[in-house]
Order: sequence, then C-alpha cells, then structure tokens
Amino acid sequence: MTTETTSLDQLSDEFQAFTGKPRSPMSDAIREFRRNKVAVGSMIFVGIVFIVAIFAPVFAPYHFALQNTSFARAKILEPYIITTDRYEECHWKGTPLDFGCTVFIAGSDALGRDLWSRVVYGTRVSLAVALVASSVSLLIGLAYGTLSGYFGGRVDEIMMRIVDFLYAVPVLVLIILMQVYFKALTRQGAEGFAGLLIRWNQAMGGMLFLFIAMGALNWIGMARLARGQVLSQKKKEYIEAAKSIGSSDTRIIFKHLIPNIIGPLVVIETLAIPGYIFTEAALSFIGLGVDPPTPSWGAMISESTQGIRSNPHLVLIPGAALTLLTLAFNFMGDGLRDAIDPRSHNR
Repeated sequence: MTTETTSLDQLSDEFQAFTGKPRSPMSDAIREFRRNKVAVGSMIFVGIVFIVAIFAPVFAPYHFALQNTSFARAKILEPYIITTDRYEECHWKGTPLDFGCTVFIAGSDALGRDLWSRVVYGTRVSLAVALVASSVSLLIGLAYGTLSGYFGGRVDEIMMRIVDFLYAVPVLVLIILMQVYFKALTRQGAEGFAGLLIRWNQAMGGMLFLFIAMGALNWIGMARLARGQVLSQKKKEYIEAAKSIGSSDTRIIFKHLIPNIIGPLVVIETLAIPGYIFTEAALSFIGLGVDPPTPSWGAMISESTQGIRSNPHLVLIPGAALTLLTLAFNFMGDGLRDAIDPRSHNR
C-alpha cells in the first residue's frame, strides 16, 4: 500500500510539472494529510460524531430525561414492556428501528433512563464545549497576541506582563472556583444582568456558565503563541513592502499577518480540544459541570462508579465514548500538524 501511494504521489508530481500548474502550500498540506490514514480515519469518526450530535433524536430512541424506574440498571439488550404513552414518545416508533422502543440497547441507569439515548445526547455537550472553548481561546488569544507582537515596545511589555501574571493562576482551580460561585448564584437567584445570565444558563442546561469558566484563562497560551508568530513575520519583506506603500496597521494585521499565522494556531488549538473535553467531563464528574438531567459522559461515569462491579457497562460505555472522541481529536490534530509543518515532509 505504501509503495502504491508513493507511486501515485510521484505521478501526481510529474503530471503537475508537465502541465505547468504550480503546487500551492494548501494542496501540499492536503496531500500530506491524506497520506496519514489514521488522521483521515479520525477525521471521518469526528464527522460522524458531529452528525450524531446534530441529529441526536434520529439516533436515540428516547429523550435523555425520560425515566422508567421499573427497569433501573437494566443490562445491555434487556427487553421490557412499555405502556402506550411511553411508546408514543419513542423516536423510532413506526420505523425499521421500532424494536429499539422495547429494548435497552446499552442498558439503563439508576433512574431507568435509556443509557444509549443519554450517551448519544451527551455528544452534544462534549462537542459544544470543544467548539466553544477552542473558538474563544483562538479568537481572544489571536487578537491579544497579534496586537502585542505587532505594536511591540511598551504595549508589548504591559500586555505580556499581564499574561505572565495570569499564568501564575492555576487554571483548573480557577475554573472550579468559578463553577462553585455560579452554582451558588443560581441557587440564591439574582436580578438584572446576573438573573438574565442565570435564565440563559438554565435554558442551556448549565453550559453557559461552563463556557464562561473554561474560556476565562484558556486563551493565555494561544496569546503567547500568536505573539511569537507575529514577531517572526512582521520583519519579513512582504510586511515591509505593505508598510512602504502606505498600508494601515489594520490592513496589515487583517490582510497580511493573520492569514499567514492562522494555520499553525488552528492546528495547535485542535490539539487542545481533548483537554477541553476532559475538563468538562472532570467537572461533571465532581458535580460542577452541566445541570441534571442534561447528559454528560463525566456525570454518567460518576453516577455509576458505586455499582461498577455489578453493572460495569454503565461506566464502560460512556467511558469508551469519551476515550474514542478524545483520541480521534488527538490523531486528527497530529495529522494536521504533520501536514502543515514543512519539516515533516522530508521524514
């Protein structure tokens, strides 16, 4: 397989040389990424998980909060008898998957809630945290680091000293403290803007405060990386040429600097996504994540640890989902990094 792939790549190079079509860095990166079968497979798996999260009612027989206490801690594929009203609430009613309305595909938890449905809906929480936390980190860190590196001098000195101070604060401890405060604020109630945030958070199942807590300091590392990229680019000829023709600082930053530094930063942020997913799972495990009954893989694992000997599937199934998703993001990030890094092309 490797020999065939190499031959095809050589033929592609010869064809491009014959036709005179120039090879762009993007096409080289795509070709290098396609060579990494593990990364391609991981990207396909992540895409499938996104589809499952978006169309969760299609892939889950019941709503994640629907209880059936008569069948608590059911085993995998254990059948049960449902009432007419419960059958009406089954998403698979009248479809080729109708059998799933009367069988616990992955068992049930202590409250008789279908575990498969909760795992499927749990993908929404994990992917939402991954997307929001990484996007906030990238946007804030990119803006902060770009301004610091581009203007330099006293501006850079002040902005970096702020970052150095924030680096001394333990991120996980701060996130836990913020979540404790938000949980207490929700229990006490509030008016005005705080009350509005509480209502939004409740409507989102507790994810809004989780986004705020995780986005508080996660941008710091990205800011330092963006600053380093800007410092390495702003003295190059194309920036000097833009300045010589009178381009404004805003145009130079948005039209020249950011397009040339965004690629490596996106790859680095992709590699950080598993950390965000694990942080959310850890917070939910200790009761500081999303609000019940919103499904979270960390909360499902926590609720089932006491009965792990008699019902190991209640821990293993959400644990396997968490592990596979984080590994897929890791492999995909590694593939993107190797594809974009020109030094890896000659390995």
